[in-house]
Amino acid sequence: MTEGRPGPRLPGSSLDVRRNWSATYRSTAFEDLPWFRREATPWITRALRERWIDRKGTHLDVGCGAGSNVLYLASQGLRAVGTDLAPEAIRAASDRHAKLPRAKRARFVVGDALELPFEEAAFSSSSDIGCFHTLPPERRKDYARELSRVVKPGGRHLLSWAAREETAEPGPRHRLSVQEVVEAMEEHFQCLRVEYQMHPRQWKGLHTYCAVLERRSVPQPAPR
Repeated sequence: MTEGRPGPRLPGSSLDVRRNWSATYRSTAFEDLPWFRREATPWITRALRERWIDRKGTHLDVGCGAGSNVLYLASQGLRAVGTDLAPEAIRAASDRHAKLPRAKRARFVVGDALELPFEEAAFSSSSDIGCFHTLPPERRKDYARELSRVVKPGGRHLLSWAAREETAEPGPRHRLSVQEVVEAMEEHFQCLRVEYQMHPRQWKGLHTYCAVLERRSVPQPAPR
């Protein structure tokens, strides 16, 4: 079982954020949202092809939206769980799941990336394609701490975010440098790989960084 004790309740309720995301999904069909991809993102498909994640493990996709990455991973044999703050996103993902019997190992759960509704070390790997860059700067380390709670030591985290180099409007509120992401994550995760990419069909051509991080098995060494 991956559901269980929720994460610690962190300062600053996400209620307003949840309402905003819910309103977005109520006002716009999920297929018309700028971040929606009908197929899995290339960073996810590549992760399986290059064996960055364990096909026999249980995978968590944070900010799963309408569930394309989860449905793909489940169709490839993984036990894949998607979580999103907006119940309407989870409803859309579940409806799509019902029409894809080959993805029978997929599950979808309403949940906050800062207060994940799962037990400790419940997942062997995880991913986040576009959720992290929506967080306010002061909550990024909370995200890393909470994610590290539910991912097993040694588990890989696939992360993709809007790059500082993306200057077009409209677009994500936060566009992060590699340094900003590493500063938020490195206490709990080691950075194994970072690539700068622009996918013509992803977020309508958004410039992104994609990373492979590994959940630390031992604490980060002190500076010297």
